[in-house]
Amino acid sequence: MNNFTSIDYSPEKMDMGQVAFKQAYPTFETAQLDELRAREYARLDKQDQVYLDYTGGGLYAASQIRDHMTMLNEGVFGNPHSQNPTSLAMTHLVESARSYVFEFFNASPDEYVVIFTANASAAIKLVAEAYPFGPGGRFLPIFDNHNSVNGIREFARARGAAVTYLPTVLPELRLDADALKKQLDQVQPSSHNLLAYPAQSNFTGVQHSLEWIAKAQAKGWDVLLDCAAFAPTNRLDLSAWKPDFVPLSFYKIFGYPTGVGCLLARKAALTKLQRPWFAGGTITITSVQGEGWHYLIDGEAGFEDGTINYLNLPAIEIGLRYITGIGLDAIHERVSCLTGWLLDQMTALRHSNGTPLVQVFGPTDLHERGGTIAFSLDDPDGARLDYRRVEALANKANISLRTGCFCNPGTGEIVHHLTKEEMAEAFNRPSAMSFEYFFDWARREHSRNPSTIRISVGVATNFADVYRFMRFLHGFVDKPEAEVNAVELEYTAYDTVRDTA
Repeated sequence: MNNFTSIDYSPEKMDMGQVAFKQAYPTFETAQLDELRAREYARLDKQDQVYLDYTGGGLYAASQIRDHMTMLNEGVFGNPHSQNPTSLAMTHLVESARSYVFEFFNASPDEYVVIFTANASAAIKLVAEAYPFGPGGRFLPIFDNHNSVNGIREFARARGAAVTYLPTVLPELRLDADALKKQLDQVQPSSHNLLAYPAQSNFTGVQHSLEWIAKAQAKGWDVLLDCAAFAPTNRLDLSAWKPDFVPLSFYKIFGYPTGVGCLLARKAALTKLQRPWFAGGTITITSVQGEGWHYLIDGEAGFEDGTINYLNLPAIEIGLRYITGIGLDAIHERVSCLTGWLLDQMTALRHSNGTPLVQVFGPTDLHERGGTIAFSLDDPDGARLDYRRVEALANKANISLRTGCFCNPGTGEIVHHLTKEEMAEAFNRPSAMSFEYFFDWARREHSRNPSTIRISVGVATNFADVYRFMRFLHGFVDKPEAEVNAVELEYTAYDTVRDTA
């Protein structure tokens, strides 16, 4: 076996490394996006930060903030639920933003509606609480779903629908096509059935085929396609692919503003939803003198509860136009090249005894995967390094990565070989566990080591970022577990709720 410990990631070797990188990935575009990095994201280099958490949240460009602040400073805007001049001015901007969402995703207003929400989770809950689950119906999620999608099962079970999880398969953690086909065939006539899966895993970066949308619909299923991790670096063309429900968080795409998402819903599917309540802005008229007297507004307005986040909605159009100006295809290619190089380098790292430093969860090549890499580190004797200590060392190096299970317990259970019996033991305890406690418990009681680290690249990532990360990672070569465990941890209020996206 080759000895890879001689790899040199020193700063003075970076230029040579970049030349080799461009030879290996000749489609890597530099001039436009390098200039963009210097102009729009100068704060990264000014603060000596390496940001590798784009699946957690995108970074905003300086011009997005300026353009939005200019609009607010120069305008007078009121609540859009009125006909006065300031309200109408705001209504125009809100509807302009809604119109541009249609354009960005190539969705026809004749077929889809855009429902503004607080985030993707709120969009998913709109579907979950109103979908007509019932006896004979089914909810079919996959192990690779984010917890906001997993939560739909609570509504389904409460109404008597069957819930069946479809596992993904090691080592690449893709769907089992034969198993999915078998499940899709199991529907009862006149029942309501919902398939929910991510276009791209927020854990591993695996991209699950969009062809399942039409295949499931042909069997009588509605399809919820979670695109929160997919949309930032991949083109979602809703004229070619027609899922019934598409939840999104805009900050994942362009960073600012947070607190605004949307549900893109097919009108035919939207008519099936039965809202369990109404709120301000969702009805034409109601009365307090009669039980149940109210008229729900048709279309998106019937689902936008209360006053929408109207002052932030124009920033959605600003952000989407910014991404359009760069070109989503250019972003996708840049992210693919950087991801490919990282996978090449990470899987090549070996300790002096030839054992691998890095275990990547999911694909180790670029076939049907995005710019998210989940992995663990092992010492020369094969002992799994504590993700908390790795994160602490990354923090000292000003490298932002993410650790935990990323609100994706199904994939975490698969990659760390946690059995149903072991998980049942964890949930049958007299008191609740934090993720931190669960990690220590699994190691102590079952010799399981659910230690996961995640990096993800995006629009502002450059070669210097990934090179510096590899220099950091190379520092763990030949480092024993005991030395890493000596690193002190700084606990925060978030340690009991580490399970975050």
